[in-house]
Amino acid sequence: MNTSDLNLFIRIVETGSITETANQLSLTPPAVSSALKRLEKQLDVQLLIRTTRQLRITPQGEQFLFHCRQALASLEQGRIAAHQTLGKVSGNLRLSVSSDLGRNTIIHWIEELLDEHPLLSIDLTVGDSISDFFLDQVDMVLRYGKPEDSSMVSFHIATMNRITCASPEYISKHGKPSHPSDLKAHNCLLHRRVGRLFNSWEYADHTGSYKVKVDSNRVSNDTDIVRRWAVSGKGIAYRSQIDIHSDLESGQLIRILSEFESPSVELNLTCPSREQVSPAVIAFRELLRKKIAQIVF
Repeated sequence: MNTSDLNLFIRIVETGSITETANQLSLTPPAVSSALKRLEKQLDVQLLIRTTRQLRITPQGEQFLFHCRQALASLEQGRIAAHQTLGKVSGNLRLSVSSDLGRNTIIHWIEELLDEHPLLSIDLTVGDSISDFFLDQVDMVLRYGKPEDSSMVSFHIATMNRITCASPEYISKHGKPSHPSDLKAHNCLLHRRVGRLFNSWEYADHTGSYKVKVDSNRVSNDTDIVRRWAVSGKGIAYRSQIDIHSDLESGQLIRILSEFESPSVELNLTCPSREQVSPAVIAFRELLRKKIAQIVF
């Protein structure tokens, strides 16, 4: 049983098509089909049910798929470990990161990581949905908040404040709120995730705490779109410090309500198990901590 056949089986399941798998890998459909038949013959089970319209994985195929991915991941870890004896960080690092953090910050830091470790490659998934390690096939997830599953390995990267901000254009046109209660008279750009609308903004000062339910004519499930709206003068945003640091530095966004404290948020790097904490993961973790320490105030 060779690893090429195992990888082909996984790709067929992912694409749902032998033809599409062949196209992606520059192979012929008969070659892909032969590899699948060879694997089924070696296992003496049917992995996929083929019809003229679709492929459907069998219960036996589901079980084998799980172990197949585990086996290939274990082989990859062994290959990486062998390279570490030479003092080199290598392998393919599969990372999932939130939208605006990935597009506006992490993408630049990845270049520094790859320059430092030329044998390393990155597979980056960007989005604000809750990431599934098995379905999304990632080695680590960089998200705000702690994972609900306590069996996972989570590294604390930083604790940072939420920042209320708007563009100079918006402030010039609509004025600058001086108290959280003033936000009710402004257009506040909102983020929605898994059906939850984040429209309750919290603040505190020496006189007390404030929880303001804000309104908006713009809502998105993509945090980078919320940031872009703010930069283009469409309203006020309530974002994590790291997500908008470059916009604050460039003057595209201006911090408002700075006299009031907002709840802090934790940024964590999470792996599904200790076996996944490779030297590449550690190298990325340390780079994150170094870079963010230079930004967080």
